[in-house]
Order: sequence, then C-alpha cells, then structure tokens
Amino acid sequence: MFSLARLCAVGILSAPFDAAAFCRTPRHCYHRRFVRANALTHSSARGANAGRVPAFTDREFRDTLAQFATGVAIICAPGPGDRFVGFTANSFNSVSLDPPLVVWSLNRRATSRAAFEAAGHYAINVLAHDQAGLARRFSRSHADRFAGVDYRLGAAGAPLIAGCVAWFECRHHARHRAGDHILFIGAVETCGRENGAGLLFHHGRFGTTHPSE
Repeated sequence: MFSLARLCAVGILSAPFDAAAFCRTPRHCYHRRFVRANALTHSSARGANAGRVPAFTDREFRDTLAQFATGVAIICAPGPGDRFVGFTANSFNSVSLDPPLVVWSLNRRATSRAAFEAAGHYAINVLAHDQAGLARRFSRSHADRFAGVDYRLGAAGAPLIAGCVAWFECRHHARHRAGDHILFIGAVETCGRENGAGLLFHHGRFGTTHPSE
C-alpha cells in the first residue's frame, strides 16, 4: 500500500503536487517547493563543491511529465438533482491490492469538486482505443457532457460508459489536499474488463498500445 510520501509519484500525473504537507523524503522529491527550499541545504550537506539542483520552469515540468504515457479514464459520480458529473483524467492509478484501493486527482478549482466531495460512490471508466472523442468531450465545457453518451448506471449509481475496456465502481475511502489538486482514494467494490486495446495519452496526443514483443 502506498504511503502519502509515495503518493507524490501518483499525484504528479496530472498536475504539480504540493509535497510539503505529505512527502517525507525531501532528498528524493523533485517537486518545486522542495527543490527551492532545500537546494542550498542539500548542496551544503553533500559538500562545498557540489552543484545546486538545476532550476526548472512550469513549462519544463509539464513537458517532462508529458513524456510519461498514461491510460485515459472518465470518472463519474451522481451530481445535483438527477444529473451526473464526469471528467477526463489520466491521474488514475492503483494504490493497494489488499484492500483494493485506487487513487485519482481533481483540480481544486473544478466546478465538479463539490459533487465529487459529496459523493459516497463513483465510477472510473477506462477508455478504449477508439474513444478519444469521449475523452475530448469530457475534458471540455458542455451543458451536459452525458447527452447522447451510451451508458448504464452501475451499483454505485454512477454511469458506466459503453465500450470501455475496464471499469471500477468505488466507495469513498479517503481524500487529501495536495497543492492545487485533491487526491481521492477509492475502495473498489466491483470491477470488470473487456478485451481490446486501451486509449493512451502521451505528450498531448492520444494513441493506443502496440505490442513490442
């Protein structure tokens, strides 16, 4: 099971992670706050001749993160009234097998934040290679992102989107503020999968998997 210190490796999939509140290994943490605060201290500790940690810009940080290819998911939950909330995420990852836990992150300024924080359950839909259009739709502003989308309601009361290669229905387990994002940890109550290739996201472009062997 990941500790909060190790979750810094998960949260950065979609945005910088304010590790100051959580990371217990500053000598191995490359988040900007630790780099800035500890560069001189670490340099001195390693010796007077050691160089400082190189500085980097927000753009360089984003471009470096973009080199890490990820899957793509749409995370859904019941919203106000009879509506649902959902958004495209590549910050999804596993945390623990026993108990089964997963993690994803949401921008603190997201309009759906209140709905996700109030939801006791939510669904994570892992997109197939031919669902890039859905990924784009749920990453942009729409009056109703679910209009015209083929889905059914799962046991958690959240949409399970047709055609996905996998899905997880989760119960809220824990939530942690991390810089400009919030980490949601879900306890998986049920999951399923279909055969087929998943959708990938790498350096701002969608793609799919190709066997290397």
